[in-house]
Amino acid sequence: MIEQIQDLQQEHQKYLADLAGWHRSHSCGQLTLANDGEEVCLMGWVQYRRDHGGLIFVDLRDRDGLTQVVFSPDMAPAAHENAHILRSEYVLAVRGKVRPRPEGMVNANMVTGAIEVVALEWKLLNTSKTPPFPIEDRCDAGENLRLSWRYLDLRRPRMQGNLMLRHKVSQTIRRYLDDAGFIEIETPILTKSTPEGARDFLVPSRLNNGEFYALPQSPQLFKQMLMVSGFDRYFQVVRCFRDEDLRADRQPEFTQVDMEMSFVDEEQVMQMAEGLMASVFKAVKGQELALPFPRMTWAEAMSRYGVDKPDTRFGLELKDLTHIVRGSGFKLFAQARLVKGLKVPGGEKLTRKEIDAFTEFVKIYGAQGLAWIKVKADEWQSPIAKFLSDEERKGIADALELEVGDIAFFQAGEPDMVNAALGNLRVHLAEHLGLIPEDSFNFLWVTDFPLYEYDAEANRHVARHHPFTAPAPGHLERMVSEPDTVLARAYDMVLNGNEVGGGSIRIHSESVQRRMFEALGFSQAEAEEQFGFLLQALAQGAPPHGGLAFGLDRLVMLLSGSSSIRDVIAFPKTQKATCLLTQAPSPVAASQLRELGLRLREKAAEAAQKDAAAQDTGKQENA
Repeated sequence: MIEQIQDLQQEHQKYLADLAGWHRSHSCGQLTLANDGEEVCLMGWVQYRRDHGGLIFVDLRDRDGLTQVVFSPDMAPAAHENAHILRSEYVLAVRGKVRPRPEGMVNANMVTGAIEVVALEWKLLNTSKTPPFPIEDRCDAGENLRLSWRYLDLRRPRMQGNLMLRHKVSQTIRRYLDDAGFIEIETPILTKSTPEGARDFLVPSRLNNGEFYALPQSPQLFKQMLMVSGFDRYFQVVRCFRDEDLRADRQPEFTQVDMEMSFVDEEQVMQMAEGLMASVFKAVKGQELALPFPRMTWAEAMSRYGVDKPDTRFGLELKDLTHIVRGSGFKLFAQARLVKGLKVPGGEKLTRKEIDAFTEFVKIYGAQGLAWIKVKADEWQSPIAKFLSDEERKGIADALELEVGDIAFFQAGEPDMVNAALGNLRVHLAEHLGLIPEDSFNFLWVTDFPLYEYDAEANRHVARHHPFTAPAPGHLERMVSEPDTVLARAYDMVLNGNEVGGGSIRIHSESVQRRMFEALGFSQAEAEEQFGFLLQALAQGAPPHGGLAFGLDRLVMLLSGSSSIRDVIAFPKTQKATCLLTQAPSPVAASQLRELGLRLREKAAEAAQKDAAAQDTGKQENA
């Protein structure tokens, strides 16, 4: 078998050629009946080859589509003679004549489906080994295999379409912001490590041993200083880095569209962002968005949906039942700080197996279990029904608007847990029951966030967004004394339950920024050490300013209908933050560590460094 493959490869070598003056006249997704009779030159990859005895058909593919090429012994014997050597993924150049396909052979699903190209001559530009998976959208290969061969995965039409969509979105954004008077300015990638929320990626400095740069979590501080510099309107399509645990819509490196404006309030920033989204949807979906987008306060979102980025494409809203069951015989309800329920219309048909699966689901969010009630014609079927009084039953039924055939789910306990468990169960139920309409896009602004949240582990308040967000008017005096009551001038843009953009009006006063650091537990010395350059800039005539950043990866993911941002990034990392294509991260030579003044502590890591050093030595000796 190996000898046969080697013989075949040697045979193919005879036909390999370079372009030698050949020039592509059209793409493989371009020709129509309007080109009938033209002589054309196509170049691309062999998708399929079909040998029908006398005729050989090849579907030639490039990023624009497919064209059917016919090798006919009657039309061009020389071109037909050796076409049998062609295989999938071979790289081919073909000169031929366009003609209509025979009657009954038209493919209405393809732009080029009404024509075919009769090959007059061709060149084999390269061969290909058999790919590890089919280069087609129907491919069922696992993601890890596809990521290991990402350059082949990217040949698939869907993946190419995703990246071309991303390109179109990026170009539309740039044109819109340029027309709106924004200036694109690059900010540093190697910067100072500052406590802004997520964990920094650190980069050791060779020239300053023992000191480190950080990769930016965002250009937040630099864009504020650009406002101090007087640029008025800045934007950047920028790479950002956060060393955090990953999931389907997160990557350690990601791209955001960063905007900042001087002399503005929330309304002006939000209107600008809405116009940008309208421009993108018009360009890439041909869809007109209704402006302005609906708005909802953070408190209302948490009350009705349990999360601060609600998906409003479907109902299943949460209802507060705490006052109804406060004195209940069901002690879990009676003693809980918060009791909420949600109704699933017609959900009586859910099986016990499904309910048990939902119970396991809410445990992800800290719940101990999941109470439920099925409303029958003459009774409530539920393990908890016997503990509820007639008055409590009536109160629950009225609050949830229960009808025969419905099922209701309940959660009781601390507010954060209750909201997280039921809020995420709501989305899970909608997906499970097919309640989410396809191809719909619901935008929403969430506003009036708390400025702080309490970090029990750190035993202090932290900034909910970041420590440069301005407090709401009239809340300045309470920043230190009553932090739990202070609202922020922050706003998030939500699309189908995903936060696609977020921003705020910034603190532009040095004294207010110092008060913010004080409220977060920074001493004056710590504030100067970490953020002295920002405080100094704010003291030099900083204008009022605010902005917003869009997550480009997440936005393109939603526009493309993908379920993971890995599908819209050319070379993404896995959920373990590794690149299967390049095997990054990887050990480095001990000599590199010595240059940086670093030494690894773990024995396993030290062994890996020794191996890498030995490999380095071997390479030098071989050289």
